[in-house]
Amino acid sequence: MALAIRDVREHDLDAVLALNNAAGHSILALDQTQLRYFFERADYFRVAEIDGQLAGFLIALREGHDYASPNYRWFAEHYPQFLYIDRIVITNAHRRHGLGRIFYCDVHSYAEVRVPLLTCEVFLEPRDDVVVLFHGTYGFQEVGQQRMGEHGPQVSLLAVDLPSFAYVRDTWLEKSGLPAVPWLAERERPGLTPTHPLRLAGEQRA
Repeated sequence: MALAIRDVREHDLDAVLALNNAAGHSILALDQTQLRYFFERADYFRVAEIDGQLAGFLIALREGHDYASPNYRWFAEHYPQFLYIDRIVITNAHRRHGLGRIFYCDVHSYAEVRVPLLTCEVFLEPRDDVVVLFHGTYGFQEVGQQRMGEHGPQVSLLAVDLPSFAYVRDTWLEKSGLPAVPWLAERERPGLTPTHPLRLAGEQRA
């Protein structure tokens, strides 16, 4: 089995949309306009390929976007810097086989050199104890609850501190910049410069 985690490409979008909207009640549906927003603006948008076939995806955004999600806005009101996991979707054929853990390790690695906090939410109505336990094993703690709209579900708002960020910030970000290696680069977003450009070694401060 050949597994690859990579940035999303435009030709993936139809498959991503179909997978998202077949995921059931635990994942909010998307239309093409909403998916295009993520494609153009999400700081982290990666897919998993297994033997050349789409097996899942994860979308996450940093602070500073005009994203209308009430959960994203809650974190924006409470924290100056964070990476918010908006959604993770795995195909039925690949659930319960560790792909979610691989994605979370990857997004954690992405986040810890950029922000001090990784955030997300889990639905409490209906409550899925497997999902709650999964996040607990990664150190997520509940930092709040809210209802999504007047008649929407109650959600638990979760966050995990990224202690490595302080070391990265003090050692590289505030000095010479991070090493110029591919795994530290921002994803390319069509027609846009990065919302939060990462300064690499050799670049001059503005």
